[in-house]
Amino acid sequence: MSSGKKKILIVAGEASGDLHGSGLATAIIRLCPDVSVYGVGNGLMRQVGVEIIIDSSRLAVVGITEVFSRIGSLLKAYRQLKKFIRTNHLALLVLIDFPDFNLLLAREAKRAGVPVLYYISPQVWAWRSGRVHKIASRVNKMAVILPFEISIYRNVGLDAEFVGHPLLDVLYVSKEETSPVNERKWRGAPLIALLPGSRAKEVKSLLPSMARAAGIIMKKKPGARFILPIAPTLSLPEVKKIWQYPSIPVEFVEDKTYQAIKTADLAIVASGTATLETAILNTPMVIVYQVSPVSYLIARALVKMNWIGLVNIVAGRRVVPELLQKEANGERIAAEALKILDDESYRKEMIQALAEVREKLGTPGAAERVAKMALEMIGENFRHRSVNNAQ
Repeated sequence: MSSGKKKILIVAGEASGDLHGSGLATAIIRLCPDVSVYGVGNGLMRQVGVEIIIDSSRLAVVGITEVFSRIGSLLKAYRQLKKFIRTNHLALLVLIDFPDFNLLLAREAKRAGVPVLYYISPQVWAWRSGRVHKIASRVNKMAVILPFEISIYRNVGLDAEFVGHPLLDVLYVSKEETSPVNERKWRGAPLIALLPGSRAKEVKSLLPSMARAAGIIMKKKPGARFILPIAPTLSLPEVKKIWQYPSIPVEFVEDKTYQAIKTADLAIVASGTATLETAILNTPMVIVYQVSPVSYLIARALVKMNWIGLVNIVAGRRVVPELLQKEANGERIAAEALKILDDESYRKEMIQALAEVREKLGTPGAAERVAKMALEMIGENFRHRSVNNAQ
């Protein structure tokens, strides 16, 4: 890439960040091809033309205590990025979620005179709300994806704009599009999607309980079948090694996660971004969550929210069941799943509530809005294209 081009660095520390970073990079490159885009990300960002300087799979962690197992990789990456910021004359640093790591980079950017755009806010509304002052002192502009986040930042004098949720762009599945599960081999029987997470440790923790639940459901619903989409951060052999339940009819699929969720009658989902994905696709769900006991105790002491699932947080009430820690066992998961399958009124109420959650997330076009914001911050002209405004 030409050394005369303005340089933007996008830092995404997890699989969801890589997804949203790829959408943002695509929009930036399309609107202004004269900008060079570097990144901390994974395969998706690389595919759209970002020059990856650190692979984000080295950095992803789940839970508080699990950070210690990656501390060496995190420190090495931080030192590498600190040097990159200081020596490459960046025009802009774009941070995507991953707050503890990214706020350290924001401090280095400010010291180097590099403006900072934060896309996808740290969850200051859930815990450690005092971070909002640190963010305001280090970040030039916030692009928030949940409508209630605007006031949080504007109240401390930080320029914030609601851009809509980027998943609305990602999760369009046309009626004509088909997948292996669309050819319902078992018509009249429920199809249940199992989504145990995007990290191997998470899958090892949750998948056995999901399998036990599947066995219980099959006794009540003899025709029930199951589909297990493989997260892009995992491999099929890796997941099959964890799955040791030959008596349960499960179909493993790769690169068809959204089609699987959309076609399923019900999803059992690990807490995280996947719960919002499932809500946008309007599929009823049961949320499950497990981390180490120490991580959970620390989180319970710090988190202010009544719910852990993003679906319920956005709704402002419990619209789908949440099973945490010991409650995320096969018997409880099966009981909640069967209630959704058997109680038509309950199921319809949940589907309606999920549609309301989707409405709250704005309209498609988040990546392009943020791309224009980024280019305006570095004084670059871009090809104006019409895009719906976030609601």
